[in-house]
Amino acid sequence: MKIIAIGRNYAEHAKELNNPVPTTPVIFLKPDTAVLKDNKPFYIPDFSDDVHFELEVVLKICKEGKHIAEKFAANYFDEIGLGIDFTARDIQSKHKEKGLPWELAKAFDNSAPISVFFPKTDYENLYDLNFELKINNESRQKGHTKDLLFSFEKIISFVSQYITLKKGDLIFTGTPEGVGKINKGDKLEAWLEGKQLLNFEAK
Repeated sequence: MKIIAIGRNYAEHAKELNNPVPTTPVIFLKPDTAVLKDNKPFYIPDFSDDVHFELEVVLKICKEGKHIAEKFAANYFDEIGLGIDFTARDIQSKHKEKGLPWELAKAFDNSAPISVFFPKTDYENLYDLNFELKINNESRQKGHTKDLLFSFEKIISFVSQYITLKKGDLIFTGTPEGVGKINKGDKLEAWLEGKQLLNFEAK
């Protein structure tokens, strides 16, 4: 299993980090060791002083595919959930300045908490989904899938031209505006269409 993540897929988030709005999907990877399940606590790593939260809708791939046409891409995922792409922003900023890869900032252990997944058929319209992150009961991020720059089908088709997708792979589809620093003792709760999917603590 691998995690494929999409950067800058909401225009307002790209702008808040002073990044250009992309014309093609921006891709990075996280290893399976980044996954954090079952609402277990997230331990802030000691190598960063500025770990940021980024709430995202996550797709679960249901069958192997490559060179997938966009019109068939919906057949390659059957479940969705929520995940948080924890990012060591201080490390990322240094690497971006030098033109270096982001992996140390994005791919560290437990940097991808994920919720349970639900059949996509539970949702009438995948492009009419509200999701929200609360920290210490304060709303910090609100997103809506209608604002995606690149659709789920576009993402799957694009990625599959380069990387074979396999059953169980996860695609983090991008974060809306409002990202910020996580602190020890923070309680994170994430909601999809009014249903709580994540509830864990940072330590």
